[in-house]
Amino acid sequence: MSLHSLSAAIFDMDGTLVDNMLFHARAWVSMSQSLGLDVPVERFEREFAGKRNEEIFPALLGRPVPPEELARLAERKESHYRELYAPHLSPLRGTRELLARLRGAGLQLAVATAAPSANRTFVLDGLELRPHFSHVVGAEDVTRGKPAPDIFLAAARALCVEPSACVVFEDAVNGIRAARAAGMLAVGVTTMTPAEVLLEAGAHWVIGDFTTLPVDFERRLFGGAV
Repeated sequence: MSLHSLSAAIFDMDGTLVDNMLFHARAWVSMSQSLGLDVPVERFEREFAGKRNEEIFPALLGRPVPPEELARLAERKESHYRELYAPHLSPLRGTRELLARLRGAGLQLAVATAAPSANRTFVLDGLELRPHFSHVVGAEDVTRGKPAPDIFLAAARALCVEPSACVVFEDAVNGIRAARAAGMLAVGVTTMTPAEVLLEAGAHWVIGDFTTLPVDFERRLFGGAV
């Protein structure tokens, strides 16, 4: 793969553009307890991160979940998450600056997230980040969540670029695996998962936030000295 021919950057949202996964995990634990389930928070952080609610609830309950019940349960969980996170809503450090630099360098930008529409509105519009992105691809646009590559491939199609010309920013193991399965470069963001775990999953680089990029990655994105 040529690292000098990048033409698009695709961002996961939860845990990547915002450091909010702790609040998702709290909402999931509360939801599972209300359903009489004792589910460790680590299961939500590792196994379910990046998956669609349509995949999580059947796995959680151990049975098929009819659409009406699924919609009701999902809204309960997501509204609780938004209530928990609203007082803390803020972009990951360096987000606005990096998005502006990428656009200035001529890269196309997209969001690819399993987050439902209300959560995307909450974050992208609440933080006024949406204008940076040409496309926002959501769970409703694909049939399989991460680690399947579908959502990142859909983003590449929306941007009219080849997968090999894309770099993905992603915080979850499932997301890193999805990016690699899509044939894209993957940058792991360590808001939730340790660097070594993201590297083992296939991340080419890892970062703590967007204030500083690895030197070789910085050069490949923007050229010149850093």
